[in-house]
Amino acid sequence: MINRQSYLNKIHANFDVHPVVTLLGPRQCGKTTLAKEYAKTFLGPVHLFDLENPQDWQLMQNPQLLLSELEGLIVIDEIQRVPELFQFLRFLVDQTDKTRQILILGSASRELMRQSSESLAGRIGYISVAPFSAIEVDNLNALHQRGGFPRSFLAKSDAAAQLWLDNYIQTFLEQDIPQLGIHIPAQTLWRFWNMLAHYHGNIYNSAELGRSLGISDHTARHYLDILVGTFMVRQLSPWFENIGKRQVKRPKIYIRDSGIFHKILGISDFSTLFRHPKIGASWEGFALEQVIQLYEARPEECYFWSIHQQGELDLLIMKNGQRHGFEFKYSDAPSLTKSMIMARDTLNLDSITVIYPGDKTYKIDQSITVYPLADFMKIRS
Repeated sequence: MINRQSYLNKIHANFDVHPVVTLLGPRQCGKTTLAKEYAKTFLGPVHLFDLENPQDWQLMQNPQLLLSELEGLIVIDEIQRVPELFQFLRFLVDQTDKTRQILILGSASRELMRQSSESLAGRIGYISVAPFSAIEVDNLNALHQRGGFPRSFLAKSDAAAQLWLDNYIQTFLEQDIPQLGIHIPAQTLWRFWNMLAHYHGNIYNSAELGRSLGISDHTARHYLDILVGTFMVRQLSPWFENIGKRQVKRPKIYIRDSGIFHKILGISDFSTLFRHPKIGASWEGFALEQVIQLYEARPEECYFWSIHQQGELDLLIMKNGQRHGFEFKYSDAPSLTKSMIMARDTLNLDSITVIYPGDKTYKIDQSITVYPLADFMKIRS
């Protein structure tokens, strides 16, 4: 079993401050396992409700009868299936005659579950849960190829991992999306997702993609918002400096899980990935996601920066008053470039870290260091 103690620590810390704690992340990323592990440490009665279970879902249609008299830990899994519960949870946590903690699990972002922030403002803490990361596992090649979803990463063979990913994508399109109240034909969203994979690591152009699919810019943006809100896609915003140069103002797009990205592209094993023309983009997205998780950076703390045909920076993390720059290079020995110097000097960066798949750490400038991904994760964690 993979040790995810850091998440358990976050749950404990959030319950010290809030009566309600929410674990948000894609389906099958390990939220339910974390909730059960936390429940084992809880001193008191535990009540588990899974809204994918038809019996629990039916019971939750009358939440006042079901929950009002319960004390201890109440765990509600897949709460996005009954979003009107948030209004009742506010009433529940404001009762002073009961001692209880409420742990809710959701597979959609706060934006898609807007009622949680509106109903429970000041009473709820949020924890983002991701699939397995390079902090938690040792086999980076397998993590890169198969992605971090537990049942894919831990599968007995590449073929089994591919089968699980195929079923996951199908279930996501045919069941999970409709359960959020979003009515888009599965085949239509699949075509959009498939085309979006070809923008992986590149600037997103909704007009261009919309024309390819025969849909409007507005519809393309709506589809993108859905995939971002269900943790399938990362939309990385551009950063601007007042420098009098023409800077890129559209976002970059990444498929968040490398296993899903490879499945969409038809990459079934590491030897195929190694020879694939998208290997550089794949490495960039994979390493970028690992660094963001390592820094526990929120979306509003993560950017890229680019001047048209002059210079760019793959990732800029603005956190705790510092500016951390990152470049991701799929090469044997990355070297200093004019683009790195321009980014460092223009953005006044505290440091630039170049992440590559090699095995040696070395400096290429006073404030620019090249690290193997595994070594960087160990140093920072």
